[in-house]
Amino acid sequence: MEIKVPALPESVTDATLVAWHKKPGDRVERDENLVDLETDKIVLEVPSPASGTLKEIKVQDGATVHAGDLIAILEEGEGEPAAEQPAGDAGAAAGTAAEAQPAAAEPAEAPARREGRGESAHKLSPSVRRLLEEHDLDASAVSGSGRDGRITKADVIDYLKTHDETTEREATREAPAEAPAPVAARQDRRVPMTRLRARIAERLVQAQQTAAMLTTFNEIDLSRVIDLRTRHREAFEKEHGVRLGFMSFFAKAAVEALRKFPEVNASIEGKDIVYHDYFDIGIAVSSERGLMVPVLRDVDAMSFADIEKAIETLGRKAREGTISMEELTGGTFTITNGGVFGSLLSTPILNPPQSAILGMHAIQQRPVVVDGEIVVRPMMYVALTYDHRIIDGREAVQFLVSIKQSLEDPGRLLLQF
Repeated sequence: MEIKVPALPESVTDATLVAWHKKPGDRVERDENLVDLETDKIVLEVPSPASGTLKEIKVQDGATVHAGDLIAILEEGEGEPAAEQPAGDAGAAAGTAAEAQPAAAEPAEAPARREGRGESAHKLSPSVRRLLEEHDLDASAVSGSGRDGRITKADVIDYLKTHDETTEREATREAPAEAPAPVAARQDRRVPMTRLRARIAERLVQAQQTAAMLTTFNEIDLSRVIDLRTRHREAFEKEHGVRLGFMSFFAKAAVEALRKFPEVNASIEGKDIVYHDYFDIGIAVSSERGLMVPVLRDVDAMSFADIEKAIETLGRKAREGTISMEELTGGTFTITNGGVFGSLLSTPILNPPQSAILGMHAIQQRPVVVDGEIVVRPMMYVALTYDHRIIDGREAVQFLVSIKQSLEDPGRLLLQF
């Protein structure tokens, strides 16, 4: 049976073959992941169409492939090991005697490394699988906190951190005092950009060169939003099974502002301005592979709980590398939150072909004047970067004022004004 590159997402012409998870002669089960393919935005897993033996690999790691390319040969059924097994393999070294051994027999010298790649290996995301392999870990040693017990990248990192701390304490307790180690020699490391990082770089340069970008700022007193979250957080989570974050408030406030200023929700195509009468809002997410912007469709029709659940689901998919191309395309406006990393102020770059992006930042307790008195309030700077070719400064400033009004008086979001 021929294993070919599956159909690639729309607008994607090729992919990079990142890593094979099986070698010639290995037994594979139906739907078990054979290889990872990296495109400009996502990592695709190529599952085995049937159970059998991987007979031959046609394309090696690092090669560029296209849809329909032949990459491997699978022998259905029990099969036999391929002829190119390593000379030092325990089964091959035994000559004709090895033929009497069961086809699924494993070399005794590496049970731990094999264990994490058995029947459940295809349930691991590419980033988790690579992390396990890099640290020579058995997947069964790591407790999964994801859905249905799925192991996430954070689970592996927590395991490594705990293991390293324990090892360090034991080494400190048992090892005799030694002279300071010599300073390591200075050196550089050169690694190629991933396809995603190269694509991000390309789009950012494109945005800088093709749009007349300008940024305007404002600040928001989040006292009432924080009070509302504090009073209803526990009941909200109990009712909907998801935490009540800030992003749902900002997404709803953005929809109301976009209704008032449709230019901010528009895009340029040639010499035309395309106005979008729907609100598909991208939420920037940081992942191991770089920045991704999953899109929430028809946010105006979503409840606060719907928004929070969608953000949680799409964010997890982005971090695990399982997000689809459809979930990353088609947004009309973007929100990015640098505040989660401690950013106090920034000028976000447009996400083409969109014409505006809203930047959230860290919440800080600052002194402000309210009704003639100096009080301390939780304040956030917000930034709107916009394409000055179709959005004038007046609309940009008033757009941020609308965001500010909605969040300083959350009742407006319910009444939609």
